[in-house]
Amino acid sequence: MPATHGVPLSRFSRTELHRLVIERGVTEASASTIWRWLHDDAIKPWQTRSWIFPRDPDFARKAGRVLDLYQRIFDGKRLRPDEYVVCADEKSQLQALGRRHETVPAAPGRPALVEFEYERGGTLAYLAAWDVHHANLFDRVEERTGIEPFGGLVEQVMTSEPYASARRVFWVVDNGSSHAGRASIERLEGAWENLRLIHLPVHASWLNQIELYFSIVQRKALTPNDFASLEQLAKHLLAFAERYREIARPFEWTFTRTDLERVLERIEARQRPTLRLVA
Repeated sequence: MPATHGVPLSRFSRTELHRLVIERGVTEASASTIWRWLHDDAIKPWQTRSWIFPRDPDFARKAGRVLDLYQRIFDGKRLRPDEYVVCADEKSQLQALGRRHETVPAAPGRPALVEFEYERGGTLAYLAAWDVHHANLFDRVEERTGIEPFGGLVEQVMTSEPYASARRVFWVVDNGSSHAGRASIERLEGAWENLRLIHLPVHASWLNQIELYFSIVQRKALTPNDFASLEQLAKHLLAFAERYREIARPFEWTFTRTDLERVLERIEARQRPTLRLVA
């Protein structure tokens, strides 16, 4: 890393690496030769990727429980036909950005043109719940996120069939403030006798299938952002969900406990050098 050599850079480029080794007398190889060495060894120090160490000591058990539910297993037993798995979350702070000029459609040899300047029309929250195995989608628009708006989403699902008369409905959620901690379990399970709230470990929203739907919404409904008002944005979101329900199919989820174990092993291997250094 540049900092270990006293170089005030966040990352090395090919040119900066060449400059360093020449200054230090390491080699007189040219910049193109250094690039070839790095290329042959598949090393790209100018590229970075964000990642994070799991900080929940119970990460594997909590994540594994959700992965089992995706395979219709809970506590080692197969789920019955009248048991359901629902993933839910909120997409907060969605902005309505009214462009100063209309978007120009694409033309031969030219992409669509989206005006850079805009007027802010405020923000809203979009909440959604997804039946993992039956591709049933529930959604709603609220002024903001919170316990009450999320409770409205839960009521929307739990008062509908087949969930109202189901034996159990497992709700998979992250640790957002609207549904975090033991208090959320007592609140929601106390309100709905057949509801079971299942929390993912911290920093594991990527295991929540509702995020797949939200990514579709972002790509297909919100990009580019060109909404003159919150009302227009809300109508657009709900209309998109209605359209999506017509073609919805369960996601082909392939990440299993075995894959999770491999990921955690790689993370553990990365942690070991740091732990030895600290020791």
